[in-house]
Amino acid sequence: MLALDTNVLVRFLVDDDAAQSAKARKVFERAGDRGLYLSRIVACETVWVLRSAYEFTRAEIAGTLTRLLGVRQLVVSDSDLIANALDAYADGKGDFADYLIREEAIAADCEDVVTFDRTLQQEPGFTAP
Repeated sequence: MLALDTNVLVRFLVDDDAAQSAKARKVFERAGDRGLYLSRIVACETVWVLRSAYEFTRAEIAGTLTRLLGVRQLVVSDSDLIANALDAYADGKGDFADYLIREEAIAADCEDVVTFDRTLQQEPGFTAP
């Protein structure tokens, strides 16, 4: 199995560099049954790149990555946590990483995530110190 780096995944998703995008597609094609590993960190970085560099909307990002979770070649680190965080991110005001932190906390049986972020303090699973 190979692990994906953010830059390869982004090239696969946005197809903005002909040569690199073609190579990224080949990585997916050649993966076959070996699989490609998508880590939580790469998911976070991909959301950030799509939002900041490509100006994708929250809904576009959530939809794109949710579809990506269904790609047969991908082995996704904590896919349920990522899916739940994407759902929250699509409608929320926090960053994707914030919602992923909350999902990890829930999975670890934590009561809440303590944060100074006043916006997040208004959402379930977050609390003020």
